[in-house]
Amino acid sequence: MTLRTSTQLGFLRQSEIRNMSIECARLAGINLAQGVCDTELPEAVRLGATEAVASGTNSYTRYDGLGELRQAIARKVERDNGTRLDPETEIVVTSGATGAFYAACLTLFDAGDELVLFEPYYGYHLDTLRALSLTPRFVPLEAPDWHFSREQLRAAIGPKTRAIVVNTPGNPSGKVFSRAELAIIAELATEFDLYVITDEIYEYFLYDGREHVSLATLAGMRERTITVGGFSKTFSITGWRIGYLLAPAELCYKIGQAHDLVYVCAPAPLQIGVARGLDSLGPSFYADLKQEYARKREQLCSALERAGITPHVPNGAYYVLADSRRIPGNTAKQRALSLLERTGVAAVPGSAFFQGGRGDDLLRFSYAKRGAELGEACRRLAAFRP
Repeated sequence: MTLRTSTQLGFLRQSEIRNMSIECARLAGINLAQGVCDTELPEAVRLGATEAVASGTNSYTRYDGLGELRQAIARKVERDNGTRLDPETEIVVTSGATGAFYAACLTLFDAGDELVLFEPYYGYHLDTLRALSLTPRFVPLEAPDWHFSREQLRAAIGPKTRAIVVNTPGNPSGKVFSRAELAIIAELATEFDLYVITDEIYEYFLYDGREHVSLATLAGMRERTITVGGFSKTFSITGWRIGYLLAPAELCYKIGQAHDLVYVCAPAPLQIGVARGLDSLGPSFYADLKQEYARKREQLCSALERAGITPHVPNGAYYVLADSRRIPGNTAKQRALSLLERTGVAAVPGSAFFQGGRGDDLLRFSYAKRGAELGEACRRLAAFRP
């Protein structure tokens, strides 16, 4: 036979997150590898979706999503960021934040263009670039506070560079980019006439008084910034795939058409559920979310400390990168498997988020778990001895 498959996605392999989740299920372990966020969703969100199904909201939506949700997102953005958006032209509802990122890259860039990624990076960002024949250029974030310098970022920008990708708060590091750091990014994006794509899906997961600054709010950045967000994490609905994209009207129209081509639309009744949640959940919901996850962060980091798996305590999101060198094994993958076998707790090899062998001394843990399950995982980890 001469049948063959495309070589364009030949680089793709099942992610280490999925690999560890499968291995964890095989051993009936506790999965801290994947940020599934299997906590309880808000009642207003759940009832809004079920009522929408029952009332017949089950058809295609407009290419940019239902007006009710776009209007709710506009109110949210004005409340949280102080920015007024036109819900008719400057918001696109997408099939998750990853769908927003893919549609934006498909629309804005040509094969061979370069985009800057901060490392450690979110794997879907990197693989999306590679799937579209785009070239990543990496800027290392230095532990323990995951900082970078203007010089490092400038050095990563070349003649073919078209954009900088920012993830704040970040997966997997939990880094929250400061206003000063975002100002450096804005300065260089303006100097070199670049887009900035900023993934802000963890915007409500902040600790120790950290502030989330949306890059598009900086002077002169709104016209060149594509802001990606979503509700998977905030409302614990990772399987619903409801995200959004904010950009100038002309870009929203073009990116919306690309999203329509690939995804058609996000699920209509689930859009209604999210809209009802946005409109009914007040400031106390978001304050409680921060407090709940701050407690979970402390619980997991304390257990890791007792196990000798020293954590880099995150400032945001709900992941912890931790030093795995005391665990038996020569690579991060071997150590992740060793920890799973000895404790029944799954983590992700840190090398999944770095290039060139960096991150091989790290494991990533997620604490987006229900209290009892996280408590048992922490008990097991705290009892671990190499």
